[in-house]
Amino acid sequence: MPIAVTMPALSPTMEEGTLARWAKREGDAVSPGDVIAEIETDKATMEVEAVDEGVLGRIVVPEGTEGVKVNAVIAWLLEEGEDASALPADGGDGAHTPEPAPAASEPEAAAPPESRSAAEAPAAEAPAAAPSGEDGRIAASPLARRMAKQAGLDLAAIAGSGPHGRIVKRDIEQALAAGAPAAESPAAETPAAPTPAPTPAAAPARPAVTAAGPEDREIPHSNVRKVIARRLTEADRDVPQIYLSVDMEIDRLLAARKEINEALDGTAKVSVNDMVVKAAAMALRRVPAVNARWTETATVQLGAVDISVAVAYEGGLITPIVFDADRKGLAQIAGEMKDLAGRAREGRLKPEEYQGGSFSVSNLGMYGVSHFTSIVNPPQAAILAVGAGEQKVVVRDGEMAVATVMTCTLTCDHRVIDGALGAQWLQAFKGFVERPMSMLA
Repeated sequence: MPIAVTMPALSPTMEEGTLARWAKREGDAVSPGDVIAEIETDKATMEVEAVDEGVLGRIVVPEGTEGVKVNAVIAWLLEEGEDASALPADGGDGAHTPEPAPAASEPEAAAPPESRSAAEAPAAEAPAAAPSGEDGRIAASPLARRMAKQAGLDLAAIAGSGPHGRIVKRDIEQALAAGAPAAESPAAETPAAPTPAPTPAAAPARPAVTAAGPEDREIPHSNVRKVIARRLTEADRDVPQIYLSVDMEIDRLLAARKEINEALDGTAKVSVNDMVVKAAAMALRRVPAVNARWTETATVQLGAVDISVAVAYEGGLITPIVFDADRKGLAQIAGEMKDLAGRAREGRLKPEEYQGGSFSVSNLGMYGVSHFTSIVNPPQAAILAVGAGEQKVVVRDGEMAVATVMTCTLTCDHRVIDGALGAQWLQAFKGFVERPMSMLA
């Protein structure tokens, strides 16, 4: 019998994904290990390999389909000797049926003629009007309702193309372009005392600054952006966070970096961020209570020092991990970060390369940001925000001098890290940054 190919769970947190591309077509032979599709998860685009042998008999979920639930059937494989007659008659998706997009011509065909009002429309045309709820309220999105009110449009005269006939933004835009009839009277929404005098003609509606303009465009949320929004909202709401900032002089660190790169002679190139990662790892080894996470039953102090490093790419943010960063040299950290960052921007990281980590580093110094705060990424208990090095006047032995100063802010989960403990870690981190040779000892 045909073999179901289902949407895989490519990470522990994955609930749904986007079927980005099919690598095989219907009728193609499939062997175990063949790449059959690419799936966009909450963090990256992953290749899905076949585990069974057969012929791709039917593609159930087309390319570009979003919101495909984990374990939903996405295709069927035919075994040897089977043909298309063996496939389920109903498509056999069982868990996912993509909602068809409304045809572009539907709103125009369903809209009432301009020469007649909604009240004059015959009963046969009633299904074209926007549906109403039990309370008689017309089904429309908040944006569509606001746009109609600002433009003076009668919602009852507009056909909806959204789910279940709901009026959405594009219906309002098409109605404005087609010259849909205006609302009969403001009294429909604001009761007023009856008056025999005729209502004067309303002035032309002014363009609303909140309405969608002709040059505006909607960018659908990717799975990555949805997960970022959900996790950061949960962290900001559920995790009590404190912020500790410290300034440190990095002239000696910059000089050490220059000497290290000269010694490497092009075999690797160490960045300031690589040295920050190393210093953070060394500080975690010196103050291990910060290398911990919160659970409902205990605070778990972690044995390995794994540093998650924030990497921005088009459409999102991902945190590849430098494992055992405290035990690695600067050249090795630099090489790993170059590889991880490159594959992160291409969406080619494996789940185990960005899931986990015990501490995060986010560096915006290369963008000229001098100071900022980051949000803790649970279940981690701390994240370090690194600003740009700037030349400032400092006081040394009672005399003014110029130094390159970098501001770093540690965000802590206060359930795990108290202010004094966070300050102790910052002092250790500052010591490694200002005396970089101590990291090489």
